[in-house]
Amino acid sequence: MFSKILVANRGEIAIRALRAANELGARTVAVFPWDDRNSVHRQKADEAYEIGEKGHPVRAYLDPAEIVRVAVDSGAEAIYPGYGFLSENPHLAQAAADAGITFVGPSPQVLELAGNKVEAIKAARAAGIPTLRSTPPSADAEALVSQAEEIGFPIFVKAVAGGGGRGMR
Repeated sequence: MFSKILVANRGEIAIRALRAANELGARTVAVFPWDDRNSVHRQKADEAYEIGEKGHPVRAYLDPAEIVRVAVDSGAEAIYPGYGFLSENPHLAQAAADAGITFVGPSPQVLELAGNKVEAIKAARAAGIPTLRSTPPSADAEALVSQAEEIGFPIFVKAVAGGGGRGMR
């Protein structure tokens, strides 16, 4: 068990993580940009540190180096990213590992693999995990339409790489 955990998120996600850590007896660290200075997650944490630039609240939560710096400076043993923001970022997981801090989530290698949908589906199939039918990636629209007709509609189009679900249509 960790004695101090940095929660690298905001709002309800952070509040739930802070509550869970508290129930387990761990001290908590919150990060917040100036714009979130009055946020409940900041007030609920045992310690809170301002990060980022004024006027860029979301960008502050997307800076792995700054998150790890605060974790090191505060003596946090673990970083919990919640979901969204940096939760799928292999750079945060690696930076935490390099600093001797536990990243509460998948390893950097797994996050790298999951970030590339083509490689992720290959790994899933190699492990014997059932997957949906799909097409190989291609820039050839005619070939993709032909393969989609073969698979059947409706279809789901996903970028090979990306993050945050913005590429889903």
